[in-house]
Amino acid sequence: MFLIRHWLLMVLPFALWGTAMAAMTPLVETGGPLLVAFLRLLPAGLIILVVLPFLGRSWVVAPSDWGWFLLFTVVDASLFQAFLAKGLSETGAGLGSVLIDSQPLLVALLARSIFGEAINPIGWFGLVLGLVGILFLGVPPSFLRQWWLLGEETPFTSFGAHGEGWMLAAAIAMACGTVLIRFACKESDPVAVTGWHMVFGSFPLIFLHTIDGKSPVIPDWTLFDWGLMTYASLFGSAVAYGLFFWFANKEELTSFSTLAFLTPVFALASGELWLGERLESVQWLGVGFVLISVLLVSQRRRFWEPNWESQTNVRGDNDS
Repeated sequence: MFLIRHWLLMVLPFALWGTAMAAMTPLVETGGPLLVAFLRLLPAGLIILVVLPFLGRSWVVAPSDWGWFLLFTVVDASLFQAFLAKGLSETGAGLGSVLIDSQPLLVALLARSIFGEAINPIGWFGLVLGLVGILFLGVPPSFLRQWWLLGEETPFTSFGAHGEGWMLAAAIAMACGTVLIRFACKESDPVAVTGWHMVFGSFPLIFLHTIDGKSPVIPDWTLFDWGLMTYASLFGSAVAYGLFFWFANKEELTSFSTLAFLTPVFALASGELWLGERLESVQWLGVGFVLISVLLVSQRRRFWEPNWESQTNVRGDNDS
């Protein structure tokens, strides 16, 4: 039962991100991407900081962590949220999810080179399978059918004409942030660092939005729109990022970050339930690939070394 709850909590940030992206998409069109990014970060960061004392955690970021903390704030809060919101304003939610959730492969490469995390052939196969899966989820099915069957050419000009570059930049920023959190939390609480980095990272966003002047400072949103913004900030940021960086600081990075492949699955599922959208057969195939990918990468040592778990338990018994 404990393992089930643990895995559900690990999956929860990606479920919240997938649904939050769907909530944010109509808001960036009327409020502007920088304002939406600011409203997603600042309230969420303040909520995390208010809750910290009730969790028995410290607000303090250790002086020795401040250099890494500032770099982490710029990369993961300011740049990532700006790139994400800008990408949402220019590209479809499905394709945007595909591009931004390529970050587990980047995390795997960074974790391999910096922390020496092992990626055996099962793990590499799972990562590639996950990328194929999110391509099947986000790329238009007509284009995939044309490519697979080598039929009459189907134009796919939208792939290079909109916000794909912003989404790829967001994926790189998120991957770097996932690695930087470990350096920013050597002497500090990861949840406190998460809250403060969201608060400080929001200030450049509202400053740039104000001097840009293209969108109103206070958007003319309906009560329902503000409800979507509240959901994206409270659940899609405060809860999701608090859990994500807590796990990123504790878990093996490659296995944990691969769960991000589930984000497009939740995004498409929420679209089907709330907006009446329906998955095509090729997209269901992508869902299957993603689920298999998560299983392979998270359990890669168990599949590659069948006796690994028993050997680990024996070593643990000997140590005790």
